[in-house]
Amino acid sequence: MLGIIGLLMAILVLVVLAYKGVGAFPITIVAGFIVILTNGMDIWESFSDVYMNGYLGFFKNYFFIFAASSLYAKLMEESGAAIAIGYKFVDWFGSKRAVLIVFMITVVLTYGGINLFIAIFAVTPIIMVLFKEADIPRRLAIGVFVAGSGTVSLSALPGSPSLANVIPTRYLGTSITAAPVLGIIAAVMMALMILVYLNWEENRLRKAGEHFSYIPGTDHRMYEVDKNSLPPAGISFIPLAIVIGMIIGLKEIIPNAAALIVLAMITASVAVLAFFWSRIKDKKATINTGLGGAIGAIAGPCAVVAFGAIVQESSSFIDVVGWINSLRMNPYWTSIIATGIMSGVTGSSSGGLTITLQTFAEQFKASGANLSILHRLILIASGSFALLPHCSAFFLMFGWLGLTHKEGYRFVGVVGVIIPFITLVVLTTSVIAMGL
Repeated sequence: MLGIIGLLMAILVLVVLAYKGVGAFPITIVAGFIVILTNGMDIWESFSDVYMNGYLGFFKNYFFIFAASSLYAKLMEESGAAIAIGYKFVDWFGSKRAVLIVFMITVVLTYGGINLFIAIFAVTPIIMVLFKEADIPRRLAIGVFVAGSGTVSLSALPGSPSLANVIPTRYLGTSITAAPVLGIIAAVMMALMILVYLNWEENRLRKAGEHFSYIPGTDHRMYEVDKNSLPPAGISFIPLAIVIGMIIGLKEIIPNAAALIVLAMITASVAVLAFFWSRIKDKKATINTGLGGAIGAIAGPCAVVAFGAIVQESSSFIDVVGWINSLRMNPYWTSIIATGIMSGVTGSSSGGLTITLQTFAEQFKASGANLSILHRLILIASGSFALLPHCSAFFLMFGWLGLTHKEGYRFVGVVGVIIPFITLVVLTTSVIAMGL
């Protein structure tokens, strides 16, 4: 009982410290310390061995995905291609549809391989221009961005290059295009609910008398982009098409999902250099910054997985696993509950999936469930429950937009947690009812 209480306290500490703006590394150390003390574990061994093995294991398995993605995203940013794509959406849909445009731009960029840590930089100038013109409060922008980067493109659309979509392939033998029809249905359901909600919030905030404001302490002139100086949008879309095309077209030839994504990102990076060679002023600095950015990007997820490794070694974790198995439910529900708990504990979709599949993969494979469907369902579950306030990605996103959790998390909670959860329940119930 003391161990379970300690685990709950650790989660509470993660949430509270995340609200306070504390970084992923220190909060996982503090939360890990609580789990260690309440479960009677050796302090030094737990940190020097268990924590570090979890940290380094995740780093070893996924560093090259982060490196290739970071390089590709930086090249797209420096060349102006990412912003050119954004403004093309403005031309297509009109500047008054600010929420729809930012949502769609974010989906396209992240599904095209640009990780959310870089996409936020590319999308922010467009947010500032469109939200100012429509007089939409800046705090709603975090909800729109998370809706585009943490739902549809992360977990629903088949072939997503997100790390979370890669992890199940390592344990279940599935592909990153697993259950494509189910994924597309999930994407449509989530997108419709998200857009209805965000438009309702836009109208509510406007009626409440809230207005647009620039990020405190910034010169608004930095967001004034000369569209005539941007590269052609048609060419800018090609690297995105290369990533998506290679992932879908070569998945049978290169079954290793991680290797395929790295190859696709590197190929797209070469294409960006070839198309926009003259636009990237300091190529060496851009490449160094892009590759070097992987270290910072992977540090947070590594710390989260490391904390999860401590949790896995605790006696309370054994009790949680036993409780999940004692429910004796359909394997789809079991997998969703397990993934939801682990993702919620760690505040990370990749961390939650890693812990869940390390623990339950063999059980899932022996259950007789369709592993492709199970892959898609646990992916959506991980994305939903990972977006609790202590999610490591929020440390960057909230800070970059000049927001606090108090100002913007309500929007994130609806679009990132509640709507995907509703989608998940509907789809899982339907899959079981149809006997799939």
